[in-house]
Amino acid sequence: MNTIPLVDLSLQHAQIAAEVEAGFADVLAAADYIGGKSVAAFEQEYAEYTGGGFCVGVANGTEALELALRALDVGPGDEVVVPANTFIATAEAVVRAGATPVLVDVDDDALLIDPGQVEGVLTERTRAVIPVDLYGQVAPFEELVPMLRQRGVAVVEDGAQSQGATREGRSAGTFGDVAATSFYPGKNLGAYGDAGGVTTSSAELAGRVRLLGAHGSPAKYEHTVVGFNSRLDTLQAVVLRAKLRRLDAWNAERRAAATRYAELLESVEEVRTPTTLPGNDHVWHLYVVRVAERDRVLRELQENGIGAAIHYPVPVHLTPAMAHLGGAVGQFPVAERAAGQILSLPMFPGISPGQQERVVDVLLRVVRGRR
Repeated sequence: MNTIPLVDLSLQHAQIAAEVEAGFADVLAAADYIGGKSVAAFEQEYAEYTGGGFCVGVANGTEALELALRALDVGPGDEVVVPANTFIATAEAVVRAGATPVLVDVDDDALLIDPGQVEGVLTERTRAVIPVDLYGQVAPFEELVPMLRQRGVAVVEDGAQSQGATREGRSAGTFGDVAATSFYPGKNLGAYGDAGGVTTSSAELAGRVRLLGAHGSPAKYEHTVVGFNSRLDTLQAVVLRAKLRRLDAWNAERRAAATRYAELLESVEEVRTPTTLPGNDHVWHLYVVRVAERDRVLRELQENGIGAAIHYPVPVHLTPAMAHLGGAVGQFPVAERAAGQILSLPMFPGISPGQQERVVDVLLRVVRGRR
């Protein structure tokens, strides 16, 4: 069977293998394992890429969010507004920081946080809002930030899926007081293991993130606050530096693939294609369509060698881990309805027109009830 994966990371590796091998050799020869030169170089290069001012490399995207919140002094007794349609790490980081996630629904087009619902859930305990740049496009921050600034509420951008995206020409990772991102292998900018980063224009916040991620230690055996260990590995920084140089080109390939999918699915009534908000330059971390009988469609696609997936099948408020929030079916109807329809099609730099044509051919046969 001609199998088409959801993501093919081998294509990226083939382009950077020699560069990564040489970089690894340098790290191993210098025994430069923790906080090495490649980490500092990547932090500077990524900060320059986003225009965010400062970047602090950390161990993973979840801890990037938690550190961003802790750097803002978010903790017990505080509330943080989070969209119901996101990966659980967004809410999980709030809980780990000791605060309470307060969920809101998403819009029915882009499935991003609905700004119209945020103001209604703000209380005197609200310390932050986390708009999520989902699937590869930036959330509508301009509809949120002015109102939140007036109330003294911080904005934390979850940019785990938007490396290289822009909104009105402004780079993802620069829209909040602080932003967190994930360099998990499958991201647009992915490491060869877990990794993450925090970006901000504030030297003070960057310093607090770095301090908290290093056991609260500004110098060896000095511990001024209680922190924990969350550092970007030097070998992962080597990989990220090599990939960052190619990120724009790879994102361009994703955009071309998204355009091709849109053309192939243009007149297909059974498939609802994704929406890009005006002003957004989408980087298509995922290509998410909506279909009826999604579980059957997914199963039959996979049986036919198409590596489709779901991002995400259960809204945050209905996830057992978040049962303490008291969520109930019907609370966030848009997120709930979407969770039963969304389907991620194969998307990665280097996916060929022939592969996409086969994906769509199988998809059409399946949604129309033909094997």
